[in-house]
Amino acid sequence: MIWLYVLNAVLALFALLFAAIGLLYITRGTPIRKIRELEDDGSFPSVADSSFRDTIQCHVNTSLVDGNRIEILTNGEQVYPRLFDDLRAAESLITLFVYWYKPGELADQVKDILIERARAGVRVLFLRDAFGSHGISDEYLDEMRRAGVEVAVFRPLKWNTVYKFQQRSHMRAVVVDGCIGFTGGFAIEDRWIGDGRHTDQWRDTSVRVEGPAVLQLQAAFAADWAEATGELLVGNDVFPRSTRDERGSHTAGLFYSSPSMGSTDAERFFALSICGACKFLYITNAYFIPDDDFRSFLCKAVERGADVRILTPGENTDKKSTWYAARTHYEELLGGGVRVYEYRPTMVHAKTLVADDVWAAVGSMNFDNRSMALNDEVVLMMHDEELGGQLKSAFLEDIEYADELDLESFRTRGAWERAKERAAVVWSRVL
Repeated sequence: MIWLYVLNAVLALFALLFAAIGLLYITRGTPIRKIRELEDDGSFPSVADSSFRDTIQCHVNTSLVDGNRIEILTNGEQVYPRLFDDLRAAESLITLFVYWYKPGELADQVKDILIERARAGVRVLFLRDAFGSHGISDEYLDEMRRAGVEVAVFRPLKWNTVYKFQQRSHMRAVVVDGCIGFTGGFAIEDRWIGDGRHTDQWRDTSVRVEGPAVLQLQAAFAADWAEATGELLVGNDVFPRSTRDERGSHTAGLFYSSPSMGSTDAERFFALSICGACKFLYITNAYFIPDDDFRSFLCKAVERGADVRILTPGENTDKKSTWYAARTHYEELLGGGVRVYEYRPTMVHAKTLVADDVWAAVGSMNFDNRSMALNDEVVLMMHDEELGGQLKSAFLEDIEYADELDLESFRTRGAWERAKERAAVVWSRVL
């Protein structure tokens, strides 16, 4: 009988070991602590320099390509009319994945458009996230299937894939005929309808893209479709040769970041963008929880002379736990010269960055550990003064509707507020 007790003890030990490994894996952080320049002068290239473009292309595994035509679309009043018009005009292929997808007016409009296009002979690939689309009925999906829409689900909860369930594909990737793409922070839920200045009309930013960068967005969709279905998409309908032709004058590149055991493209993008900002760095982000090293990067940017400002949600946030976790670190940031603003009118859900007028980004990626280390995300990077100027102007307009935090006043918040912050920050890696 002794051998049985020994066997049970060994099995229990292995179970505890695997449980510990699993917990560490699903809560893993980002490893980058500093940027090291090997040249003798120790300088890092400004975001305006061509060497910065070369550096970031290598580190995020994508290319910044010329010949794109990009429209920055603010809020639902701009993005949905453009998106729906392009979907209705599709001739050969629609690929659509939007992480957050909920019943309502927008969902009904998307369904009706996809059904009409499928019946007209357009191939429609509809990928939904098992968590983000929770609430969409079987009847809704079956109606699309009967019309010929191909419906697939990304990472449903199964016993043999449970370890991946909390690692979601958070991206937005809609591509029409392989030549027009949409990404950003938009969702298919009615709270996104409106102008971003009124309650329940969320503030967000997205982009419409034509040109070579669309192929990079299509590749991101294809990667998640392959995981969901086992099918790797190829062919001229998916990646049209004509999309490589110049459509405009904007230089841009889209990167797709997915979890890894080490550093991710998302982490490297943020680190390089912060360290390359010399004049100013304006970040709008819905869920802003930088870890110790990223807080240090932001404060060091101020020390170099950059005007660093952050716009985040105020009390109208949809996730109080994330808001409290973020506020745990505001004293450190404010003390380091970083200016922090909380948006008043409604939830600000945008994920944008602009530095030194020329470096800009719009995507699905939040400034938190979940986006940097655990989720699939996409970000359109733009090296362009026109687009950088547009995002800068939008940021400066938005902070007119925000409250700037003052360090001395912030320090006077009560003990109960501080307790909620300390409780929330414990879970900050998975919020």
